[in-house]
Amino acid sequence: MMPNLKTVLVLCTGNSCRSQMGEAILNHDLAGLVRGISAGTDPQPKVADGAIAALKLAGLPTETLMPKRVEAVMTEDIDLIVSVCDNAKETCPVFPRPVKRIHLAFHDPHGEPLERFIAVRDDIRARLVPAVREALGV
Repeated sequence: MMPNLKTVLVLCTGNSCRSQMGEAILNHDLAGLVRGISAGTDPQPKVADGAIAALKLAGLPTETLMPKRVEAVMTEDIDLIVSVCDNAKETCPVFPRPVKRIHLAFHDPHGEPLERFIAVRDDIRARLVPAVREALGV
């Protein structure tokens, strides 16, 4: 791993859609600068099919994506936490050391057609990447 790589935790409630897409997009668009990880305060059993399909349509890898509890990443050396839903913002646990936090709410497309997942993917890419760049100075 590169020594100056910054770790960004994308936090959501279910960790099955928005945070997973955020992780994949950060790892692709900011490769070599940022390591994106995601977690949820109450994770679902699997990544949403619509999220996987939307990421694959954009040529983004999905093989390593899997929902996990935020407690599973508490020991990671995290440089920035980005909450992507209001509930996760309110219920984000206290980490062992101070961590910079920002909040960017994105629409939850669960139960909606693939086109909505694609729109959310594009919104995440358009707003999350520049926000992370600005917050971390990368």
